[in-house]
Formats: sequence, C-alpha cells, structure tokens
Amino acid sequence: MGKNKKILLGFVVSVSLMASMAAAAMLSYCDRERQFALLNTVCERILEQEPGAEEAVFAALKGASGEVGETSGILLETWGYKSPDFMGNSGRMQVMAAAAGVVLGALLFFATLFCQRRKEALRLRSLADHLEQVNLGTGGLFAASGEDDFSKLEDEIYKTVTSLNQARDAAVQARNGFAENLSNIAHQIKTPITAISLSVQRMGEGNKSHKDQIRRQLARLTRLEEALLVLSRLDAGALSFQRKETDVFTLLVLAADNLEEFFRQKGVAVEVPENGEMALNVDPEWTMEALMNLMKNCLEHSERQGSVRCSYTQNLLYTQILIWDEGRGFSKEDLPHLFERFYRGKDAKEGGIGIGLSLSREIIERQNGTIRAGNRAEGGACFEIRFYRH
Repeated sequence: MGKNKKILLGFVVSVSLMASMAAAAMLSYCDRERQFALLNTVCERILEQEPGAEEAVFAALKGASGEVGETSGILLETWGYKSPDFMGNSGRMQVMAAAAGVVLGALLFFATLFCQRRKEALRLRSLADHLEQVNLGTGGLFAASGEDDFSKLEDEIYKTVTSLNQARDAAVQARNGFAENLSNIAHQIKTPITAISLSVQRMGEGNKSHKDQIRRQLARLTRLEEALLVLSRLDAGALSFQRKETDVFTLLVLAADNLEEFFRQKGVAVEVPENGEMALNVDPEWTMEALMNLMKNCLEHSERQGSVRCSYTQNLLYTQILIWDEGRGFSKEDLPHLFERFYRGKDAKEGGIGIGLSLSREIIERQNGTIRAGNRAEGGACFEIRFYRH
C-alpha cells in the first residue's frame, strides 16, 4: 500500500473513531434521560395509587443515589435527583469509553496529520536539495518517488532544469566558438604585423615621418593582438590564476614602476603611500596587469604636473584599493559603458583600443573581486576595487 493511501486510511479511521465514539456518547445520554423519565413516571404512578408511600419511595431513591438536594421541577427533580444519579457503574463506563474513544481518535488524527506534514517537509527538502545540486553542477535525475501532490511540481522542475542545461550547453558552445574565433583573429593579425616590422627595419633613413607613423600603428596592432589573445583565453576558461598571499603595497608599487616611463613623459606623479602590511590572495602578475591598466587610464586623463594617487584599506570582509586622478573625471555618457570591450569614450586618447578596462574587470572579478568607476566630489576619476575574503 502506498504512503498516500496509508495516510488517507489513517485520516478515515481517526475521523470514523471519533464520530462513532461521539455517537455512542450521545446514545448513552439519550438512554440515560429516557431511563430517568421512566423512573420518574413509575414513582408518580406509585404515589398516585399509594399517597402514603412517599417516604418509602424517597428512602429507596435516597439509598440508591446518595444525598438529595433541593430543586424544583418534576417529582424526582423536586427531591433533588438528576439523571446521572441513576447511571450506575455501567453507565459511567460507557461515558468513559466514549471519552477515551474520542481522545484516541483525536490522537490518531493528529498523528496522521503529523506524518503527512513530515512527508511533505521531506519532499520539499528533497526538491530543494536537488535544485542545490543542479546549481552546483552535480545534480542528476530525480529518484522515483511515486505519485503524490508534488509530482506535478517535480515534473515542472525537471523540465525547467533540462531546458536550462540545454541553454547552458548552447551558451558554452557559443562562448568557446567565440573565443576560438577571437584567438584565430589575433593570430591572423600577428602574421602581417611581423611582416611589416621586418619591412620597416629594412627601409632606409628616408621618409622618417612615415616610418614613425608605421611604428605607432604597429605598436597599436601589437597591443590589440596581445589583448585579443588574453581575452580569448579568458572566454575559453583557459587562463589560470596562480593565487597566493601577496602584499597590496608591493602590487601597487610594482605596477607604478612598470609605468614609470609613461608617467615621466607625461610629467605626472604617482603616489602610493604605505599603510602597513595587508595581504591579498590573488595572482600577482595578472592583478598587477589589472592595476597597471587602471593607473594608465588615470594617467591619460591627467593634466601635466598632476598626480595619480592610490590608497588601500582592509576590514574583516574585503580589501579595498582606490586609484584616482585629478583630471576632469568621467562624462555621464561614458560611465555606464566604461568596462565594455572596445568601448572608447569621447575623451579617449589616440591609439587606445578600448580593452584595458574590460580586461581589468575580468581579472578582478575572476579573483572574487569587484570594481566600480565614478567621479570624486573633489574632482577627478576614481576606480574602487574590492577583493573579498570569502
């Protein structure tokens, strides 16, 4: 017999038991009242035939029922009797049996109700566990559990999960295809870059301005090719991070040192104050690459003799790094699109390809971090980075 049938049978038995006991108690009460009325009629007939026998009848009733109270009504009630006074042991046993039956039926009812609730809770927990496993990528098919009230929900969850898995597989295939195409494009760019570089080296000293222009374009193409290769590896999930405990101050100083020539040419200072030892669990090389892109962006939007500043703090939840400049800040139109690939704002400098900020965000977010961009109230653009501990 299935669990649902057993629970239904439990409800039916408990309700039937309570109903039968209640009916028995009602019948016992009606029978007691009928016997009381019959006894009252008998006593009245005796007194009608023998008026002087009242004391004898009263004494007999008193001996059978106990003390007599004073009340009004029919004859027995006038003498202080009630119908329960003549129940006897058998009548009391009937009432007690009826009461016990009602209690037993109520207990059976609540026990069945408890089992039903517990079964529902277990089914809900089973569905929740399955969804959690699906979310973690370890969920399989539902185990056969028979037909119940949750079978419809189980079927719908199965259909939804199957549809989501199919959509996820299609998205993964599309992403891998995009990453592969991006990698192919980068490699195709690399071949003409190499050829042009060799041709420029073989050229004479004439047309120096044209040679300088070619070199600038070659440098731009080289940066594009390198960025595309990195992005393709990120999209394909082939870029692994070697995370280890790294000092924040050291990361900022190394990033600034790698850009020292750019800062010197622009006449902009970079300030990295030491705020004590604070460690991050990140890949040092890639994190430094992300910080360099942010510093370079601030450098490009700084005026000569300006400064690019850095600061960092740490609490129980995250480590925060701030990088800001003293320029005009971001325009409102650019703010929503700053981290989009190949996006170049209206104030972007010539030669940029619009990948640096997008690459920085990818690197930071893949190491349990977040990045936001905004304008400071004092003026200038600011990048806020948070690396969370958990």
